[in-house]
Amino acid sequence: MSAQQPTAPIKVALVEDDDELRAQLALYLKRFPDCKLLADFADGETALAALPRLKPEVVVMDINLPGAAGIECVRRLKETVPGALFLMLTVYEDNDRLFNSLLAGASGYLLKRATPAEIVAAIRDLRAGGSPMSPQIARRIVQHYQQTSARALPAEELGALSPHQQAFLDQLAKGYRYKEIADNLGISMDGVRSYIRRIYEKLHVHSRTEAVVKYLGR
Repeated sequence: MSAQQPTAPIKVALVEDDDELRAQLALYLKRFPDCKLLADFADGETALAALPRLKPEVVVMDINLPGAAGIECVRRLKETVPGALFLMLTVYEDNDRLFNSLLAGASGYLLKRATPAEIVAAIRDLRAGGSPMSPQIARRIVQHYQQTSARALPAEELGALSPHQQAFLDQLAKGYRYKEIADNLGISMDGVRSYIRRIYEKLHVHSRTEAVVKYLGR
């Protein structure tokens, strides 16, 4: 039996507008032979232009970026770098940012108070097939699904949605912004607001996140 071949280093990119944190993480990553830092970026637009060429395996992405926000970057990069895995790094714990990140295509979600060692461990976990999350975030997901599981979308509620409303919800579930949905479906922003109001009424929900979770739980 031949000797096992060493695993190639994980190709990593950082997108973080905090110069001190970005420099700290970049320096820390270079200490590990199983991680290869391809590049680091201070804003989303520069990352969007460069990452399709670099083809990273893991992108550590800040949510609150200048210009193109982190969630929007993830959604767009999932199309141009389909093999990449995304680890969100954020100070935010609110449900909307959490679930919108996951809907956009993120596979992990860490709070910025995570240590550099925890971030490196999360990068390794991502490539190994895991979905690393800070304990506080994992608990939020569990609590949210416990609260919504009893309110999963009954067949009669799904049947109450018109085909156009279901198409609108499908666009929401894919992480598109309202303006993009308007363009994709050929409707006005007034039409978008009308769809939202009617869908919320039919599903008995009060937010985009609740509507999407209930729809996906059908």
